[in-house]
Amino acid sequence: MNKSELVQQLANRTSISRADAQKAVEALFSVNDGIIAQALKSGDKVTITGFGSFETKQREARKGRNPRTGKEIDIAASTSAGFRAGKGLKDAIGS
Repeated sequence: MNKSELVQQLANRTSISRADAQKAVEALFSVNDGIIAQALKSGDKVTITGFGSFETKQREARKGRNPRTGKEIDIAASTSAGFRAGKGLKDAIGS
């Protein structure tokens, strides 16, 4: 499911207009100013009980290898976003 399909499903299930559904999806998931992205940028964890949690993860600087040449390279430290599914979501999708 892509973003436009998500917007359409949200509009159908809630009986709101497609434009309002688009605004709601953008408010949550926009990478620049979405609610989740802003919380992660400020160092907060976003937990939706039963669904899952979004949090940032720190990766230390490390050595790696260029797979093409085999030459050792330095990989800089980085911060990434992660999602961990909650028990409710895990139970709903799998056995």
